[in-house]
Amino acid sequence: MDIIVEQKAQVTTITLNRPAAMNAITPEMHEGLHAAFDAFAAQDSQRICVIKGAGERAFCAGSDLKTVDQQGAYPSSGYAGLIERYDLNKPIIAAVNGLALGGGFEIALACDIIVASETASFGLPEPLAGVVALGGGLHRLPRQIGLKQAMGMILTGQRVDAAKAESLGLVNQVVAPEALDAAVETWCESILRASPMAVRASKQTVMRGLDEPSLADALKNQGGYPAYRDWAKSEDAREGPRAFAEKRSPKWQV
Repeated sequence: MDIIVEQKAQVTTITLNRPAAMNAITPEMHEGLHAAFDAFAAQDSQRICVIKGAGERAFCAGSDLKTVDQQGAYPSSGYAGLIERYDLNKPIIAAVNGLALGGGFEIALACDIIVASETASFGLPEPLAGVVALGGGLHRLPRQIGLKQAMGMILTGQRVDAAKAESLGLVNQVVAPEALDAAVETWCESILRASPMAVRASKQTVMRGLDEPSLADALKNQGGYPAYRDWAKSEDAREGPRAFAEKRSPKWQV
């Protein structure tokens, strides 16, 4: 199986499972990932998604060039079923081991948190092959690290290691290869302590707020965002303060 989907408690893990091909994406994988993210989005009991690559060499090296002639239209959610999925308010974590290049880097950029192994490296080498990175990297990278740093990487096809990626603000945490899974689990545990309604409202408010023309507009309009409205009328919005006052752990809605 080129994609493995596992659920453990409230966490869905999607593994790109082509280690011999550095987990490069095939046309069939686009559809499989689209279906996997659809299923994750639809299950209220699943609160976090982790995406990772099998093996030690790569998270994902992008598209499988051997299948480039077979590429048709991407699913409605875009490259890898994720790049144009703008309505998913639950957290997505990329666990990056080894190479994250081209489309693989674009998958990681579309995630909310990136935890990287010390062996990880990131880049958009498409211009070196006469190609343009059209899976969101040209738009997300400058938004995430600033124009000049992004242009330096994009125009040269430069690859940066995990330490440099962390210094640029691309990566949340860098750990030894053998500590990657444990580090990701710690991030999941930290998120799961919070109200799922508040987490979803927070993610949507950040993402929609960044699209507003000004900070004033973001503050004015946030009360109308769907996830914000759902949280405001939820039991979680009352349970948190009540549990704090009663000196007990809160019991969140699923």
